[in-house]
Amino acid sequence: MVFARSVRIAFCLVVSCALVAPTASAVPVGSAPPPRSPSKPPPKLATAVGHGGAVSSVDPYATRIGIRTLRRGGTATDAAVAVAAALGVTEPYSSGIGGGGYFVHHDADTGEVSTIDGRETAPAAASEDLFVENGEPLSFDEAVTSGLSVGVPGTAATWQRALREWGEMDLGRVLRPAQRLAGKGFVVDETFRAQTARNEERFRDFPASRKLFLPGGELPEVGSVFRNPALAETYGLLARKGPAPFYEGEIGADIAETVREPGVAPGADRVVRPGGMTRADLANYRTIERAPTHVEYRDADVYGMAPSSSGGTTVGEALNILERTDLSEADKAEYLHRFLEATKLSFADRNRWVGDPAFSDVPTEELLGQRFADSRECLIEPDSVLEAPVAAGDPRDPHRCRPRTSKAELPYEGPSTTHLTVADAAGNVVSYTLTIEQTGGSGMTVPGRGFLLNNELTDFSFTPNTPGVPDPNLPGPGKRPRSSMSPTIVLSDGEPLLALGTPGGTTIITSVVQVLTGRLDRGMSLPEAITTPRASQRNTERTAAEPGFLRQRVTGKLRETGHSFEQMAEIGAVTGVERLPGGRWVAAAEPERRGGGAASVVRPSP
Repeated sequence: MVFARSVRIAFCLVVSCALVAPTASAVPVGSAPPPRSPSKPPPKLATAVGHGGAVSSVDPYATRIGIRTLRRGGTATDAAVAVAAALGVTEPYSSGIGGGGYFVHHDADTGEVSTIDGRETAPAAASEDLFVENGEPLSFDEAVTSGLSVGVPGTAATWQRALREWGEMDLGRVLRPAQRLAGKGFVVDETFRAQTARNEERFRDFPASRKLFLPGGELPEVGSVFRNPALAETYGLLARKGPAPFYEGEIGADIAETVREPGVAPGADRVVRPGGMTRADLANYRTIERAPTHVEYRDADVYGMAPSSSGGTTVGEALNILERTDLSEADKAEYLHRFLEATKLSFADRNRWVGDPAFSDVPTEELLGQRFADSRECLIEPDSVLEAPVAAGDPRDPHRCRPRTSKAELPYEGPSTTHLTVADAAGNVVSYTLTIEQTGGSGMTVPGRGFLLNNELTDFSFTPNTPGVPDPNLPGPGKRPRSSMSPTIVLSDGEPLLALGTPGGTTIITSVVQVLTGRLDRGMSLPEAITTPRASQRNTERTAAEPGFLRQRVTGKLRETGHSFEQMAEIGAVTGVERLPGGRWVAAAEPERRGGGAASVVRPSP
């Protein structure tokens, strides 16, 4: 029997996070250690079960560092920051201190779920026509590889704030393993080489990127050792002085100069437009503490990230639409049909209503209301599909069963990004998604600092998404671009049940909904829900689907209903943790997507 669940969200009280001048690290951190050949890479395990805490990320080096942090008495937050810093070394094309993200935390002592919005901001010089020239929007590729696309990074400030709120270790101690990893190096795998190859042309046009990522002028070979001594030195400086050099000192000065005067190689024919970021933009950056989104789904409480991310509202609305159907009793075709239609509708509403709440009146509470979800759910027919793009509903004035089409287009978001999930022995849990946007970000490395700059501002709408309709996601000074990142924590009876998230641009939202419904409705274990083939419907005429999804017999039934598909090689790279009876944890990652992830626990058990 399915019961309607009440839906509530605390009002999004926005609290600015001032950057307090940090004290010196309690643990001495010197310069980067001399390079040594690393041992063979840690093993990649997709699933691990045991006690004492759990870590899941896309990378075995990062996961190992997180487990060691937990074993040394660190909290879930200490381990999460350590993992994130390590991913900045081994996953530099997806994340790093040149970007931003969203940090969701469950406190075992208070039972509260809290979030940090560490999203990048547009510089003060940005205007609505940031990506418009001569009355026409720039091509996406031209916008990405430019100073125009670079937002003020929020990752370093996020780490400092999270550690201050929920950590037991200081930034210096937490950064030391990643600093050593950057100096010592890691073994290049096929994924790293392939991602470098996809960026080779861009990297060759920027001397600092070419020097770092194309050692000797060539692609790094699989099995070779990749070192980043400049990043080791940067981490050492942050370890000693905290984020101040990044936002108020020499690192910030180098960032602003790179954005305003992109260093293009002599002879390169690429046009790279400068951006308007200044040192003042960096000094004025603040993280924001936001109330999480919250919906009750089945017997669980699902918490996510409120706007400026669209993840929490869109995941929550889709779950509310599905709440009226007993998906555990539905056959597979009905389940998948309703899942695809629910995300189609929630994306229509996301694209119309969600933006930075400091600049737009975002109806967050209403988007998460069951009344609004019911007005959208009744549009779903069992034997036909809604013509896409579906027009948005009005969450403040819901009208039941009013189907309309729209001329809206799906805004593009880069499919890169990374996600990590951590739990400690006390039951504290972190779900953290961070990114530099496109694989390889803007393509521009800060000279001598060892990290790429993001292209997050291309997440803004270049021009209004729907002609004649106000767009809450146009650029503006100090504004945060809308994101699809969906770090999620699920509680049952007030205790952690599971946490998850994924990279994947706009497919992040649909992947999280599919894994949640697979786990909570369809009787799958968390590893099974992560492994199952995926499809992603985002209010477009055709649904993106993995080859494995298209090979299923049920896909024929979906086509008969009216669904059409286009193949996507892979969708997302989920990581998650789940608490089992008896205090054990299961850590789960992808067995194959993005080269496979890495899951581990502090004390393994059968």
